[in-house]
Order: sequence, then C-alpha cells, then structure tokens
Amino acid sequence: MFNKKSTKVKAVDPPVSDELVGLPRTTEVLAATTGGSAFDAELISKYESLRELLPEGLIQAEYVWVDAAGNCRSKTRTLQAKKSTKVDMLPKWNFDGSSTDQAPGSDSEVILHPKRIFKDPFRPVKNGKSANILVMCDTYTPADEPLPTNARYVAAQAFSGNGKEEVWFGMEQEYTLFNLDEKTPLGWPKGGEPLKPQGPYYCSAGAENNFGRPIVEAHYTCCLYAGIDISGVNGEVMPGQQEYQVGPSVGIDAGDQMMMSRYILYRVCEDFGVVVSIHPKPMKGDWNGAGMHTNVSTKAMREKGGLEVIKKAIYKLGAKHAEHIAVYGTGNELRLTGKHETASMDDFCWGVANRGASIRVGNDTFKDGFGYFEDRRPASNVCPYTVTGKIMKTIMENIDVPVIEPKMN
Repeated sequence: MFNKKSTKVKAVDPPVSDELVGLPRTTEVLAATTGGSAFDAELISKYESLRELLPEGLIQAEYVWVDAAGNCRSKTRTLQAKKSTKVDMLPKWNFDGSSTDQAPGSDSEVILHPKRIFKDPFRPVKNGKSANILVMCDTYTPADEPLPTNARYVAAQAFSGNGKEEVWFGMEQEYTLFNLDEKTPLGWPKGGEPLKPQGPYYCSAGAENNFGRPIVEAHYTCCLYAGIDISGVNGEVMPGQQEYQVGPSVGIDAGDQMMMSRYILYRVCEDFGVVVSIHPKPMKGDWNGAGMHTNVSTKAMREKGGLEVIKKAIYKLGAKHAEHIAVYGTGNELRLTGKHETASMDDFCWGVANRGASIRVGNDTFKDGFGYFEDRRPASNVCPYTVTGKIMKTIMENIDVPVIEPKMN
C-alpha cells in the first residue's frame, strides 16, 4: 500500500552445531533492515496486483482479538462475500490460546465471537467490488463463557440497559515512535537526548521538530478508509510522540473503534519498519508521558442544565478514584506525578480548563452550562473497553457522594 525503497536482505544461515544450543540470545540489532521495509517494493507489487484478479464473490476477513497482555492479535480466513455483509452473519472461529496466555496447553481452544466489521485498508479493492474486512472479536471458552481477559464483555454489561443515556466517548490516543532498536525515539540521537527541550514539537512543522508525519498521515487515511470515527491528529509535546483522536463514538462501539485503530497503527508501523510504543512514560527525564484522555458526555450532560449532571458524575468519579487508577493502565504511576500536565495519582481534583487536574471541564462547557468532561487519568496503554465501561458504571451508580470543589489554576 505504501511506497518503499528496495532493500536487499542478507540471508543468515541457521546454527547447525550442537555447541551453539543453549547459548544466550543476542540482543544486538540486526545489521540488515528488518520488518516490512526490508522487502522489495517491486516484488510485493507483483503479488498485490493479483488482488484485482481474485475470484468474484470471495473476500479475506482478518479476525482481530485482544490477547492476555492487551495487545492485538489477528489471523485471516476466506469467506463468501454475500455471507459477510453483517457481523451476525460471520462465523465464529478459534485459535490456540496457549500461545497468547489465554488458555492452558491441555485445553487450548479459544473461540472468537465477531462483534464489529471494518473495511480492511491493507487489502483495498476498487469501488464496486466486495470489500475485504477487519473483524473485531472478543474471546470465549468452548463452553461459551467469556475469558477473564475479555474486557469487552465486562464493558458491555456496564452499557447494557443504559442505551437511553446515549453516552459519547472521545478518546485521545498518544503514542511514541521508535527506531528498530526499540530504545531511540524518532528524532532522538542514539544514546542521547534532543538538544532542544519540550516546547517546539507540539503541533509542529519542520524536519527539525516533527518526526514521523508520513506514519501519522498513513494511519489517518487507513482509519478513514476502515470506517473508524477518527476525528483528528497532532504532534505531541515530546519529540517522536504523536496523538490521534477517535470519537465521538457511542457506548461499546467506542472501545471497538479505538482497539481497531491501534491494530491499524501497529500494521502501518510494520510497513514503515518503525516500532510504536503506547507505554505511559517511554522516556525518563523532563519529558511528557503518554495518556489516553477520555472525553465523556451523556444525553443529559449535553442538554440545558447539563453542567450539574457533569458535576455529579465528577463527584462519583472522585469517590472511586482509587478503583479507577487501579485499572487505568500499567506504569501510570510514572506518568501521574503532578508534573508534565498531570495530576498526582494520589490525589483527585477537577478544574475548569485545568490540564493539571484529574478531570478537566472545558471553558465552553462551563460557560454554556452543558457539554462534556475529560478524564485525564487514563494511561496510553489502558484498555479502551475497561476505561469506558468503568466510567459508565461509576457515573450511573445511584450513590450519595460529597461535593468536590474545583481546583483553581
């Protein structure tokens, strides 16, 4: 899909001597370029050109699911196009759960339940032909019980019965692009730091400030093609760090769209031979971390008098601050320090236009008296199903909680 320069890969003979067995693996980066960028673009196009000659009536379906570590896995199958137009028409499938830490080897079969269809941007077809598809799935045992790692199922329970709330989520996914050594962000000198501190990189232009724009644009285009509600992109505060936004999306669909957008991001970076990280503090020092700020609005919050509904939701979130922090991503304590546009994870606060607060209410919302709020606590690696489901469950609870006064700037 993307133009690549031709790069020859040097073949390496596998070890054949028994003396080599058991030696420690090297962590040295291969001299040859690795990843998708290593393959000859002309050779790839030779086979991709066959796509227009494939038999009519068949499509390729990439089934995507979340593994035990929260990463996306996928595999492909061939389906009849006429039986693949709606998600409830798609067949269930299975995989070896012992290879994803989701089942023991003695009983390793995990069942995939299709939940959401997207167009596949990596196998595009001409208009008029049946589109190849990406299928977001969740995971079950052969007895049809959701796996403990099936966060989508848990979130769906939180949304069940609350359709009238018409809850919107807008999620801001920050991420960092690394060279293949997985240690050096794009734009950083190997083993060192940029000469300039934070400041000029945010929403920047210029080769000295913005690193990875072709990847950002490719991902943006792929998401639009797929049918994801991607609403924007921007360069972030730390060099090599980027952000995109998904939403507003309604209910459980917000999690489906964000998870698939992550899968697409990893696939795009695979093509470019770049490593993407969603760790909340990828680089130590005086550099911003990475979060997934989550904007929330129910129907009542968007109507006249909605600000009071927002405040009550904030008070509930404050009362359950520790519960939310516990599921808002791993390594978040490295990010939520009270510095670099964050509130301390040990304290809950909210404020108007305050990016140093746990919850931010925008100036427009405060002045208009209705709108939305932003939960700034979730880490960049948080499960989108977990964060949306947890917020929904908390703000819908019928509990009395103390008023929390806003933190002034």
